[in-house]
Amino acid sequence: MQRQKTGIALLGNIVTDLVKRIDAYPDKGMLSNILSVSRAVGGSVPNVGIDLSRIDPQLPLYGAGRVGDDDNGRFVLEKLKACGMDVSQISVSPTAPTSFSDVMSLPSGERTFFHMRGANAELSPGHIDLDALDCRILHAGYILLLDQFDAESSCGGTVMADFLRDVQAHGIETSVDMVSDASADYGRIAKPSLKYTDYFIVNEIECCELWSLNPRRTDGALDAASIRAAMERSLHAGVRKKVIVHASEACFCLSRDGSFTARTSLELAPEAIRGSVGAGDAFAAGALHAIYNGKSDEYLLEFASAAAACSLFCENAVDGMRSKEEIEDLMQTTARKKPTFHFD
Repeated sequence: MQRQKTGIALLGNIVTDLVKRIDAYPDKGMLSNILSVSRAVGGSVPNVGIDLSRIDPQLPLYGAGRVGDDDNGRFVLEKLKACGMDVSQISVSPTAPTSFSDVMSLPSGERTFFHMRGANAELSPGHIDLDALDCRILHAGYILLLDQFDAESSCGGTVMADFLRDVQAHGIETSVDMVSDASADYGRIAKPSLKYTDYFIVNEIECCELWSLNPRRTDGALDAASIRAAMERSLHAGVRKKVIVHASEACFCLSRDGSFTARTSLELAPEAIRGSVGAGDAFAAGALHAIYNGKSDEYLLEFASAAAACSLFCENAVDGMRSKEEIEDLMQTTARKKPTFHFD
């Protein structure tokens, strides 16, 4: 009898964020003072992986990605090992640096990002041994930010689509996340992967951009009808089980059986919010944990949105995450925002 696969694998972007607090953003050619410098992990693999390890320390986790042979790469690998992740499928590039972002942070909280794609741009299916990947779900992030996976394949789709097809052929469910990029060709790069995706977990911008729809009305409020239409089109394009969309105000789930669920976000005091970096990955971690444990769509949205709320309590992407029990307590004791739109 074949042994049941366990755990979740995180494939994709691995980043080091170098956060530099500055006193002002300078004009061209002028000087600004750096007040402090800190380093934190970033990207889908570290963010979702570390969040999952804090939600459930017993959950087997596997990392699949690429770093450089440098101090930033060693920093990230140590962080991942410390959370119990199997990093045997994270390869080291002898030439490209570990991907990093210089994050210039103003006292007002506004941030500017300077990103080096680095080793992430080299990551390809050739670096992943699917036969050795003994997980139930593989979460891939981010489409539009993985050069080799985003490339066109010999079959006319994308390398990512072909890879996800092979993952499913190995008996592993697939989950996909994207990055918001207004200049990207969503149709060419993202749509081919949908028919090999079991769980499509994205924000409202990404889901609607895929179908040239606007997720917000002219007054800035969410357009729930537009979001639902984009979700339905994603399901029709091949997503096998669930399309899950999150926004700052609410989250939505459309399942293959046609059931549609929506929940507003938790109502948090403004002074409790320290930063929003990593909130989307925190939501994905909460959603994946609920999916892995066979929870209902209602629980999935409530738990994932509470996990996202936890990430807002700290400035970096992962330090705010809490245990499953603490997240459930938060989701049961904290009021939710009043909807400013109709769910149906």
